[in-house]
Amino acid sequence: MKILGIDPGMAIVGYGLIEYDGENYMLLASGSIQTDKTKKESARLLEIYNDMETIVQMYKPDAVSIEKLFFFRNQTTVMPVAHARGVILTVLEKYGIPIFEYTPMEVKQVLTGYGRADKKEVEQMVKYTLQAETLPKLDDTVDAVAIAICHTRTL
Repeated sequence: MKILGIDPGMAIVGYGLIEYDGENYMLLASGSIQTDKTKKESARLLEIYNDMETIVQMYKPDAVSIEKLFFFRNQTTVMPVAHARGVILTVLEKYGIPIFEYTPMEVKQVLTGYGRADKKEVEQMVKYTLQAETLPKLDDTVDAVAIAICHTRTL
């Protein structure tokens, strides 16, 4: 089963595609969609839409797990992130890909056993699960991989 994990954002959308056979994990692809902060919001959303469509067409995931917004500390970023998330969900719906949503606390709980784990603890569990020496450099990409792994453990 190929699962695409997505960490949505307006500036950066992290993604990670894993293969899971019920026992073993393999990271197939990972990366990010990064939009230009100097462009207007509608242009950035269109870029996210187009890039997400390319990713879906290229990798043909069986399912997608995406971070669910439930609380944001920064009021100025919550709306743009929600807009970006809406665009991403639209692409996924267009292609009929099953969507599963997890809050950051759920991802941390499933991966580490503690819902308030820090980034380092989550990274270590992603490394351990993938049996990888290194991880992608971008936190948003690592978070996306963690969201994908989380889905495999809730099946």
